[in-house]
Amino acid sequence: MTVRSTPWPGIADDPDEARTGGDPGSDDAWRERLESAVDAVDAPDVVFAVSRSGRRMLHCGGSTPPPPLPRQDLRYEIGSASKAFTGLLLARLIQRGLLTGGEPATVCLDPGRRTDTAPVTLAHLITHTAGLPALPADFYPRALPSWRTNPYGRYPAERVTDAFLRHRSRHRPGTRWHYSNFGVAVLGHAVAAATGTTWADLLGAHVLRPLGLSGTALTAEDPKTDAVGHGKDGHTPTLAFDAGGFDAAGAVRATPHDLLTFLEAHLDPAGSPLTESLRAVRTPVLRRGLDRRHIHTVSWFRHPTDGGPMYFHSGATLGQQAFLGFRPDTGTALVALCTRRFRARDAFVATAYALLAQQ
Repeated sequence: MTVRSTPWPGIADDPDEARTGGDPGSDDAWRERLESAVDAVDAPDVVFAVSRSGRRMLHCGGSTPPPPLPRQDLRYEIGSASKAFTGLLLARLIQRGLLTGGEPATVCLDPGRRTDTAPVTLAHLITHTAGLPALPADFYPRALPSWRTNPYGRYPAERVTDAFLRHRSRHRPGTRWHYSNFGVAVLGHAVAAATGTTWADLLGAHVLRPLGLSGTALTAEDPKTDAVGHGKDGHTPTLAFDAGGFDAAGAVRATPHDLLTFLEAHLDPAGSPLTESLRAVRTPVLRRGLDRRHIHTVSWFRHPTDGGPMYFHSGATLGQQAFLGFRPDTGTALVALCTRRFRARDAFVATAYALLAQQ
């Protein structure tokens, strides 16, 4: 694994990134592709939304009658795709000089604590190189009584930070990549402690309001406006997702149009109030695997295509799934959402990935 040693925020866009601006197909062809994608996903509510050079197109469907509010106007749980918001927020705080990314997380959370010789930094946490497991060791016994209904809600913020401060990794931070909801959750609490501002207020002030994302929140607010998730059977409604102490790792819920606005800002950083931060989160910071083929940025998984790189992140809660992705070479952003819990041989992510990749 290779981790970039230079500070990642503010680095110019990758020089090998293609910017052809080509049109991948007509509007009619895209309508057919969106309809086919929606038909391929078996869920009560399905939304596929695309932005091509700023022109938007949405197609909705599902296995149940449409809800009172049109599907495209509901707010959906995006689960781990929330990390794309978290990465952008951290880049923004660094760009504004409020943080450096090199702060030891233990010092942020417990200023009087003795620092390790090789401390876990905020940068390690956001890049999944802190040496932390996916979830704290005691998460499972605590969550088990509510495993099918509210497992994260039984693990509040103080338990997340206590578990981190007690943890002793077997690997030096920065040497191994392991995807960790635990790590990104700790990041949220460390950033809040270091700035003296709640996570929700930081996200609102530095990301949501500057980008005009009025349809994005961290908690369910109204059953009329928040999409209802469903279990694996596609029929049993689930409770609104409660992230507990894992807000930074998976609490975001948003409308399809807000999510398109978020992705369009990544496609055209120069036209955004967050220009430098948006450029920073497109920059590769980590390469891993055989021949270093797996490339990551602060916020996104990055895969190659014939025209240039595509950036994406998926996410899931107990009753919903999401896929966010964009391609600078074609000026295309894709949002895919559905209200059914992931199950074996689920077609949702594969369908969304293929729609964005095969242009």
